Amino acid sequence: MTVKTTTLGGPAAAARLGELRHLIRFVMPYRWRVLAAMAALLIAAGGVLAVGQGLRLVVDQGFLSEDAAALNRMLLIMLVIVGVMAVATAVRFYLVSWIGERVAADLRRAVFDHVLNLEPAFFELNGVGEIQSRLTTDTTLLQSILGSSFSMAVRNALLLLGALVMLFVTSPKLTALVLAGMPVVLIPILVFGRRVRRLSRSSQDRIADVGSYAGESLHAIRTVQAFGHEPEDRKRFANHVNEAFATAERRVRQRAWLTGMVMLLAFGAVGIILWQGGHDVLAGRLTAGELSAFVFYAVLAAAAVGTISEVMGELLRAVGATERLLELLQTRPVIQPPADPRPLPDPARGEVRIEQVSFAYPSRPLQPALEGVSLHIHPGERLALVGPSGSGKSTLLALLLRFYDPGSGRILFDGVDLRDVDPADLRQRIGVVAQEPALFTGDAWYNIRYGRPDAGDEDVRAAAEAASCREFLEHLPQGFSTPLGPGGVQLSGGQRQRIAIARAILRNPALLLLDEATSSLDAESEHRVQQALERLMRDRTSIVIAHRLATVLAADRIAVLDKGRIQTIGTHAELLRSSPLYARLAALQFDESTAAEPTDA
Repeated sequence: MTVKTTTLGGPAAAARLGELRHLIRFVMPYRWRVLAAMAALLIAAGGVLAVGQGLRLVVDQGFLSEDAAALNRMLLIMLVIVGVMAVATAVRFYLVSWIGERVAADLRRAVFDHVLNLEPAFFELNGVGEIQSRLTTDTTLLQSILGSSFSMAVRNALLLLGALVMLFVTSPKLTALVLAGMPVVLIPILVFGRRVRRLSRSSQDRIADVGSYAGESLHAIRTVQAFGHEPEDRKRFANHVNEAFATAERRVRQRAWLTGMVMLLAFGAVGIILWQGGHDVLAGRLTAGELSAFVFYAVLAAAAVGTISEVMGELLRAVGATERLLELLQTRPVIQPPADPRPLPDPARGEVRIEQVSFAYPSRPLQPALEGVSLHIHPGERLALVGPSGSGKSTLLALLLRFYDPGSGRILFDGVDLRDVDPADLRQRIGVVAQEPALFTGDAWYNIRYGRPDAGDEDVRAAAEAASCREFLEHLPQGFSTPLGPGGVQLSGGQRQRIAIARAILRNPALLLLDEATSSLDAESEHRVQQALERLMRDRTSIVIAHRLATVLAADRIAVLDKGRIQTIGTHAELLRSSPLYARLAALQFDESTAAEPTDA
């Protein structure tokens, strides 16, 4: 499943702006604020239109009649109108800005909440950097649009409509001249607007590429610097930046042409109207005040058209951002709870049955990762998975967590098919310690409590003690409350691994999945953690990907995998005698002198 990237084009800009209707459900909870903002907008727009009539009265009844009292009265009325207009404008600005911020925040939450439910296969086919860009850049753009540009578009549309009405009231003849020139102004909006929208979508995609590449390089900064790859990464990043700039430059050029042409045509039309109106005043067909009001409304209409044409580009960018966000929201997870999930037995036994399971990753559909695998793991049993790289060991753990569904066959946990179970219910009963521990920005309290958020402080300390990490955590500057940095970067690999083990201990799962949990530890730490794991795995079903002899010897049974198939199952001693593949792996991966002695099993 991929997030589609569409080539944008097609009908008129107004029809494409209809895509923004999908944002209505995010705006509806704040409809009263929206209505208040619209009322303020109407009052402000009405005030602007009233100024034109005030100008007519000032000229005709004040200046031309040489009546000082009338002039003062007209100017006072205009001052009141301007005051009301200013207050209404301030209220409108506050409300629409608040709505823009709130809707953007809600949209970010909705997208993030939804993305968390998407299966790992989705992230195999869609870069995390791309998704981050949609969560940040696109929502920030929508925040700007909803908080200002959309309001400006509506305001100027009302001013344009009101100005046209007032133009007709003032002089139908000159208004007909204005309307005759309107198509000439609108054509560039339609032509250039379509190009702007297409380039806006492309620009957002290129910006996402920039963020994705930067995040990938910075995440692996130690590898980048260790291999002296900085010059090459700078060059590649510069290429991404230049591609984004080139796309943005084309978009800006189209918007510049759009704005410039509209302004030229609009104000050129005002000049023609002023010429015609001046002749009407000289001929006595129009008063000076009426001409002043007409010019005011004509300039107002021209400015409104110019602003709309400029804002249209922003709105079209918003359409592109909206589409990108909606593509995420409309992506349905493949792995999701059934309509009527079956409950798992409580308390959980930890029994696992794998029956004729075959599976291929979505990104490699023609390359099977598992073929016809069958395995029965009894409650409380400790099973070690051994095999060369790529044999399917980690894939089995991923299927047990229901990150994926088998292509064929089935997996049962405590007698219930995983497809019939709510994945959240299943995962509550499983503890995981990966070979590369995942820590999060925060302190040790947060990272250990990640396994059970409601755990008390003493439970966290006990889990840390069992995982042999309490001592070094208490010696940190702020103890357990010391920030560990993004990904626990301030800790050594072994320390990060022990915190991950403490997290699993705190969870107290029925099924424990260990992807060689002691691989990053020194000899002394490994000994302590191995003892903790022994206590943790006692009377608990455990499946361990094994790369060390100590792990293999502690297992009740060992399953040897090769090329996605189970070659044989047995104890260490049995497999040394019966499995040439296991004997070779034992000689290569384990301590040879110990591995060669079956009596150690």
